[in-house]
Amino acid sequence: MEGMKTKVRRWGRSLGIVIPRDVAEKEKIKANDSVEILIRKKSDALKETFGSLKFGKSTKKMLDQTDEELWND
Repeated sequence: MEGMKTKVRRWGRSLGIVIPRDVAEKEKIKANDSVEILIRKKSDALKETFGSLKFGKSTKKMLDQTDEELWND
């Protein structure tokens, strides 16, 4: 089984994908062969895992402030 990334393209009124030649040769796929594919839309794994946060301060400013608070107590 070969994993790959490819773009979805318009094909008439449908959508289609292209199997790169090297993958087709490696997997011995020919025209009219039946194949099974797993479709998963590409996404940002880090964003999915941790979400997206917006801070009012830059990371450096927050780290500097934390250092100052820790060292001055």
